[in-house]
Amino acid sequence: MNAMKAYKNRGNLSSHMTIYSKTLAIASLLAGALWPAAVSAQIELPRTAPTAGRDTIPATDIATIAPPETQLTLHANLSARNIVVKLGDNTIKTFDVAIGQDRYPTPTGEFTIERIVWNPSWHPPPNAAWAKGKTAKGPGEAGNPMKVVKIFFQDPTYYIHGTGDVESLGSAASHGCLRMDPNDVADLAKILMEHGGEPREENWFWRIIHSRREEKTIYLSTPIMLTIQG
Repeated sequence: MNAMKAYKNRGNLSSHMTIYSKTLAIASLLAGALWPAAVSAQIELPRTAPTAGRDTIPATDIATIAPPETQLTLHANLSARNIVVKLGDNTIKTFDVAIGQDRYPTPTGEFTIERIVWNPSWHPPPNAAWAKGKTAKGPGEAGNPMKVVKIFFQDPTYYIHGTGDVESLGSAASHGCLRMDPNDVADLAKILMEHGGEPREENWFWRIIHSRREEKTIYLSTPIMLTIQG
């Protein structure tokens, strides 16, 4: 009788062990399926992290930002105190500017834009009476009259640049250069780079504009024509 009872107990234990083993196997399978998703959710990086701050353009994006076949040109009117950006015969942007004073006139004629400098440093022009006593300023430094970007049209003397004196826009106030609102000149430089064969992604411009101590020079592979008339 005792032998029969022991046999039944062993049978019940074996049955329980089989059920426990199956349950454990199923739980392990479920945990294995859920664990990668949980870990992925914990360590997932922002989508922009791999490319933030790099001067590279993914090949898949080149077709969407490549310069169009239609030629981009700039037209500065000193009397109207503005710069008109044209794509073929179509006007796409108009910007207010300050022009040179009577004794420091802005030159007229046709010019070629090939060099753009972001976060430019500033050096007082040698032998210029108006610059006497002024000292050089580094990129983004307080007192630097160049704001955000310089767009050279008669290198190295004349250029389009941002100004902190936005109240001067619409007047003859500069020493021969064309002054613009800092936000406007940044937009203009981006347009010129896109149509001048040197496009960049938005995170590139974000880094340049927010890292004001970094001076960055861009040479356009496709120069842009600027016409200045009185």
